[in-house]
Amino acid sequence: MLLKKGIPMGYIFGKIKYEILAVTVYTLAINVLYYQYGLKEISIPLAVPMVLGTVLSLLLAFRSNQAYDRWWEARNIWGAIVNDSRTLVRQLMSLLDGAEETEELAHFRQQFVKRQIAWNYALGQSLRRKDPLRGLDKLLSRRELNYLARFDNIPAGLLQMHSRDLKYALRHEWVNAYQQVELDRTLTRLCDAMGKCERIKNTVFPATYSLYTHFTVIFFILLLPFALIDSLGIVEVPLVAAISASFLLIEKMAVNLQDPFENKPTDTPMTSIARRVERDLLQMLEETGQVETVMAEEEEKYYVL
Repeated sequence: MLLKKGIPMGYIFGKIKYEILAVTVYTLAINVLYYQYGLKEISIPLAVPMVLGTVLSLLLAFRSNQAYDRWWEARNIWGAIVNDSRTLVRQLMSLLDGAEETEELAHFRQQFVKRQIAWNYALGQSLRRKDPLRGLDKLLSRRELNYLARFDNIPAGLLQMHSRDLKYALRHEWVNAYQQVELDRTLTRLCDAMGKCERIKNTVFPATYSLYTHFTVIFFILLLPFALIDSLGIVEVPLVAAISASFLLIEKMAVNLQDPFENKPTDTPMTSIARRVERDLLQMLEETGQVETVMAEEEEKYYVL
């Protein structure tokens, strides 16, 4: 998840510390060759890296925008998941309210709501390529867990169980055919959102574009000391390091944002979102605090820097 405030400088520059160390040593070596050994021929016009830097800035800006668009789309999808999860439970609670209250109906309602909570957690875990069933034994029965064992896609299995329960409710006349259709439409939207997340996860950002941009950054950094050495002297060493850090950090930012489901600090906060959905759905079910949120606590620990 994104860190809201107080990002340590050590964390930021820790991402490029080895690159900056190499740039500093490289620039210092060029400075020694120029002033100590009199190799004046290695100086080049400043216009050369300036032209390359302009082109590189455009490339990095385009890549950063494309990467942010992927991250923002992922966040919008999870916003829709939050809305549809609340809508599904609200519809269920409202439509079942007219049926005769029995122990079986109360169990059905409770089971359905907790399964929707489990779906949010399972989807987030599967997108991060972790065990989607981890921690769900607090939400699902042993029979449900055994049923899900046959599915490679656990979130799809949970939606299938939702669909079966709606048929069961229709047979017992807890809902009518029109109400079942409305509930199924909400399930369809959740299934569509899951597919959109999987599309982002499985669509690889063009490797050649990343490679060419990275080579251009390296070439620009290699040329920069030769252009500044004639006018700045030893001062060029920290200056080149600072300029290089700027370009490298922008490149790293784009690389991190382009994969919003990789369990990084720039990740879409899926577990935190699922925790908020859990709180809301349990309050609608009037069972607040009955489920331990182990996964949410682990995520908070993971992102303490």
